Amino acid sequence: MDVYVIRSEGGKWTSNFIEGGYVAGGWLDKHDLSEVAKRAEIDDLYRKADPDLSPNALGAYVGQLTLFLLDMKAGDWVITPDMDSQWLYYGQLAADPNYYYEPNDSNCWFPHRRKVDWAKDPVNRSDFSVPFQYTMRASKTAFRVHNSAEFLDRIGVTKQLPEPAVDSRQVVINQVLKLNAGEFEELVGTLLQAIGFTTEVTGKSGDGGIDVDAELNVPNLASMKLYVQVKRYKDAPVDAKAIEALRKAAEERDGQGAFITTSDFENKAKMAALEEPRIGLISGRDFVDMLVKHWHAIPEDFQEKLGLRPGLVPA
Repeated sequence: MDVYVIRSEGGKWTSNFIEGGYVAGGWLDKHDLSEVAKRAEIDDLYRKADPDLSPNALGAYVGQLTLFLLDMKAGDWVITPDMDSQWLYYGQLAADPNYYYEPNDSNCWFPHRRKVDWAKDPVNRSDFSVPFQYTMRASKTAFRVHNSAEFLDRIGVTKQLPEPAVDSRQVVINQVLKLNAGEFEELVGTLLQAIGFTTEVTGKSGDGGIDVDAELNVPNLASMKLYVQVKRYKDAPVDAKAIEALRKAAEERDGQGAFITTSDFENKAKMAALEEPRIGLISGRDFVDMLVKHWHAIPEDFQEKLGLRPGLVPA
């Protein structure tokens, strides 16, 4: 089973897809493709429809339509993000034959459709690792998700996947949890510096919950202040109250807020973080991804203290 993303016009038609029980595209919109069985047939149709297409454009169009029409199979999973890619709607392709041609729908002009059994509720993009989040922001209309195991795990179909022998992210989190609170704050400050911020670790009582002051300043372009709260939790998720308290503290200082934890966030906390002004959320999974990306920016003595080595496995 594979996972695909279909995003027509950047998510503009997501609500139509969900309400109509389908996913759709507008390639070769004057042609009913019910009888097409091979990529070569799609190539021929495109060459006849637009003889002036460049080879690159032709390859891109044929590739995406082939994926939509021929590669996607009944039982595969489909994701269609909303306009800002924050919410990911998903479902399974219905049993074959599920392609149909609908050129006369005044609500949504995309005629090539495949029936989808959509899940009742979407998932939040922030629930996934940073690499997966970047994947969901890709501008392509149709593509296959290569790191599909993470998505399938999140929606609860891991029984169809082989169980990993070791949860590598948890191995790293366990090492991070051996740090004391002050050391964890210092580590967060170091990672923010690697991204480009200047930082000051404050971590003291009476500071509104703010542990790290950070500032990003690009001369003659932009400047921002970021106030970060960190929590070194093993299992307990961060609740919505903590998010609201951080928002208040950041607003009082005329800056933006971010919350970093080694655990995760309650659903209500994730919803609260989307309210304006938004609060950035970095879960334990995201934190490990940051650590992987910027490991070489961590001072050697801190690397030794963490007890990890390149590849982030126990030293």
